[in-house]
Amino acid sequence: MKKILIVDDNPSIVNILSDYIKKEQMNVLSVSDGEAALRAFDQWKPDMILLDVMMPKLDGFSVCKEIRKTSMVPIIMITARSEDFDKIMGLDIGADDYIVKPFSPKEIIARINAIFRRIEPKKENRKIIRLYSLTIDESSYQAMINDVPLNLTKKEFELLSTLAGYPNQVFTREHLLERCWGFDYIGDDRTVDAHIKRLRAKCDEVDHPQWQIVTIWGVGYKMEVSNEK
Repeated sequence: MKKILIVDDNPSIVNILSDYIKKEQMNVLSVSDGEAALRAFDQWKPDMILLDVMMPKLDGFSVCKEIRKTSMVPIIMITARSEDFDKIMGLDIGADDYIVKPFSPKEIIARINAIFRRIEPKKENRKIIRLYSLTIDESSYQAMINDVPLNLTKKEFELLSTLAGYPNQVFTREHLLERCWGFDYIGDDRTVDAHIKRLRAKCDEVDHPQWQIVTIWGVGYKMEVSNEK
């Protein structure tokens, strides 16, 4: 059974989410502060984390940053803070999704199930992509530039793999959402922008003059490849 860790200091929200998740035949563990969340993550090894932002001892952003140092476990941030800055910050530090309170428990369940449907690798489509200094191994979800491993989240890896698999082809934000998040994703194209920004920053830590991820303003993104060998 899948294990869901709920991190929220509001007992009413925890009880509602727990009831709905248990109906989906999943195990639930809940904690009420950020420090307890990190302990539970280390000891219980959840398959997904529902993470509130405003909590005692350690806020959700700090918890997410700490977990992302060692794990790509899916994280859905749930918060009353609806400002675009907070949403983008959550995605920038590695959250897979961001839901604003008040929310429908059925929406939470839909997003949980959508992430789990996408999390299993499609074995028949696995391959290795080589593009100058870039090597992408889809079987192990590893990417390297000049043999230097990139510490990518699952969504960052899928975006890089999609763009590198079709050099110089322009992908709209909507197309990238469909390919990497799925047709049933409930969200907007700013999710793509936030993940691309983080992906670029990680790639730019290693020199790669023959290729770059380029923004096509008003349209989307492409992997621009130089003709020089």
